[in-house]
Amino acid sequence: MTSEVTEMIIALRDGTMTLEQVAQRFRERSWPRRPRQPHRTYLETAALAEQDPAPYIPGSFDDVIAAHQDGTITDAEYRVLSEAVAEAKRAEDEGGG
Repeated sequence: MTSEVTEMIIALRDGTMTLEQVAQRFRERSWPRRPRQPHRTYLETAALAEQDPAPYIPGSFDDVIAAHQDGTITDAEYRVLSEAVAEAKRAEDEGGG
C-alpha cells in the first residue's frame, strides 16, 4: 500500500524529486502520532515493553523507517528526512504547523 510519504520516497529514488524537495515537503506536512499510554511504575513500563509493538501507520514516519530498513534510502537520506519530520513535529507542537 502506498501513501503520500512512500510516493515521495519513490520520487526520490527515481529522480523526479531531490532530497531537499522531499525534506521540504516533509517539513510542511502534518505527521500522525501514536497516542501515548501513560504508565507510572517500573512494572507497568516493563509490561508495556513486553507487548507487541504498535501497529504500522501508513503515511507516518513508519514509512520512512521501512524505506531505510529495506535499503530504499541511505543512512544520509534517512538522517535528512528524520530531521525534517522532527522539524515539522516541533513546529506543530509550538503552534506553527
